[in-house]
Amino acid sequence: MTKVLKIKTGSKFEEHGSYSRLVALDNWIFVSNTAGRNPETKVISDDVRAQTEQVFANIGAALAAAGSGLEDVVASRVFIQNPADTETVMTIVGEKFRGVDPASTVTCPPLGSTVYKVEIEVTAYRGAGAAETERKQVSL
Repeated sequence: MTKVLKIKTGSKFEEHGSYSRLVALDNWIFVSNTAGRNPETKVISDDVRAQTEQVFANIGAALAAAGSGLEDVVASRVFIQNPADTETVMTIVGEKFRGVDPASTVTCPPLGSTVYKVEIEVTAYRGAGAAETERKQVSL
């Protein structure tokens, strides 16, 4: 029988919106759009770099709770509030995903609040980081 794991963090937003931070279906793992709020202090920095680092810490903790990690990410969706912050955010994304190279979407829509400078959502496959990888370069 298929097992579904749903992880909640106790966030008031998860309760209000009736969603899970992470849902794992067998080896597929879906992490909800994640902001850079520190889960212990509930503080969100005004600095886009600090927010982006916190986003990755939050996603990493959620993945670890499901027996996975950033190395297993196969797709990411990066939402940046201010287009001027794209270079800073994508530099950190590049550092975190160097060698992982997930499929990625980057966009600059309005986010749920102006305090959020960046949010990231990922899809992972447990064990993908250890799988044999073939890389090809093509011209499109």
